[in-house]
Amino acid sequence: MGATTPTPKPGRQRTTRPRRIAGTTPRPQTPEGQRIGVAHLTAEYWPFARTGGLGEAVSGLATFQAAAGLPTTVIMPLYQLVRETTPSLERTGQMLTITLGGQTERAWLYRTPPAPGPQVFFIEHPDFFDRAGIYGDNGADYPDNARRFAFFCLAALTALPEIAPETQVLHAHDWHTALAPVYLRTAFAGQPFYRGLSVVMSVHNAGFQGHFPPEIVTALGFDAALYNPGVFEWYGRMNMLKGGLAHSDLAVTVSPTHARELCTPDGGFGLHDTFIGMGDRLNGILNGIDPTLWNPETDPEITDHFSREDLSGKRRCKAALQRAYGLPVEPHTPLFGMSARMVAQKGLDLVLGADLLASSNAQFIFLGAGEHRYHEALGNLAAAAPDRMAVEFMFTDHLEHRLLAGADALLMPSLYEPCGLTQMRAQRYGAVPVARRVGGLSDSITDGVTGFLFDEYTPEALGQAVSRAVDGYADRPAWRKLVRAAMTQTFGWDRSAERYMALYARALAARSAVSSSFLAS
Repeated sequence: MGATTPTPKPGRQRTTRPRRIAGTTPRPQTPEGQRIGVAHLTAEYWPFARTGGLGEAVSGLATFQAAAGLPTTVIMPLYQLVRETTPSLERTGQMLTITLGGQTERAWLYRTPPAPGPQVFFIEHPDFFDRAGIYGDNGADYPDNARRFAFFCLAALTALPEIAPETQVLHAHDWHTALAPVYLRTAFAGQPFYRGLSVVMSVHNAGFQGHFPPEIVTALGFDAALYNPGVFEWYGRMNMLKGGLAHSDLAVTVSPTHARELCTPDGGFGLHDTFIGMGDRLNGILNGIDPTLWNPETDPEITDHFSREDLSGKRRCKAALQRAYGLPVEPHTPLFGMSARMVAQKGLDLVLGADLLASSNAQFIFLGAGEHRYHEALGNLAAAAPDRMAVEFMFTDHLEHRLLAGADALLMPSLYEPCGLTQMRAQRYGAVPVARRVGGLSDSITDGVTGFLFDEYTPEALGQAVSRAVDGYADRPAWRKLVRAAMTQTFGWDRSAERYMALYARALAARSAVSSSFLAS
């Protein structure tokens, strides 16, 4: 695969609204009654730093687990943007001395002040993390990303016994943390605390795997023998995600459908043989959202509140959205929104190829930032039809709340979508999703009941799905039924969190079996 890191969204602004915790509470134990301590290693965590769904997904899961009473710890790098926007962070006084590839590096540990929710720790290293971007800037990855995130993994593991001695499960997220399982089973293997840890590796987006030259393996302190097809070697490159999967007890991706897709040549991003070889060690659990944060009955970000029983506020939100973007206020014209990174993965080529303006009488609003070619093409369309289409090439949470509250429907014609969160939020707000039947979209939308799905990745298929939605909108009683069915979906973390508990129990059992075998030998 080409890029090793996701490109941050230009113009994305981090909001500082306090995290609210849903009222539901899962069991803080495994099915056998065992209380589990979990430590999440992640490159992103909302509200501190995120470029997409990773930070929000980890935050949602960890917040719910902490609310349930699980000892929950999160460790992430102390980026420049975190330092600048979160002055309340406290230095713990713990200095970490790390040997990385024969060189000694030092770092300080910071934490959030005591508060409800998970304890979040930050690894400080100015040379590695005091930079303008998370993964890169000016459209290019930082050339030392392998060393940056290897250091982060080593520092997090080194700090863990001191900051979270109750940890039993190490939960690593995406390629940035995939070296942690490898270091755990090699450099740290002889120490009792680490030997007993179970590892779960989350694959949020397998399109980004951490590819580097093969000599990086030894430069990061690993034995050269690990550069083999069963661990790091991947078509002449080092593949960090592959190495992490090889050293994890279990792996999980963010929807059941995507777990199956990863085991196919078309959907496995060149790692399908690895995923197939994992067998039942690979799992799929749908992400959730916080239904108290995404609630049209109480949302402070939107013009008017509304509910399934009373949709009059949604009509006022629609009119306000039309006025805000200079569109005619036409209550009987369907308004489609799209909130996404403007990149190929999100299906922008289908949008441009479908000629939606010519094939329907609908209005369209596009929200998000990304590649210049899409900005230019969408901008030209909006300029040519200002009464039908508007664009906003930036992203804030506030803008997305307003878009979903006012839109009648949401476009998600993704090339691939491991989980997706926007379609869940949209249904909460009665914005009926029109989406491709892939990944988490397939698992969270019921065709003809809560949205409209299409299969083929072609402009024609998207156009037909939009036409179905436009025709459905014209049948007002049927449309209201569709909207209300969508709004009954909560997509809270309670069900998913219980599935993670069962997954952790399996990981602990797998590690216990390995430890017993080790002691017997």
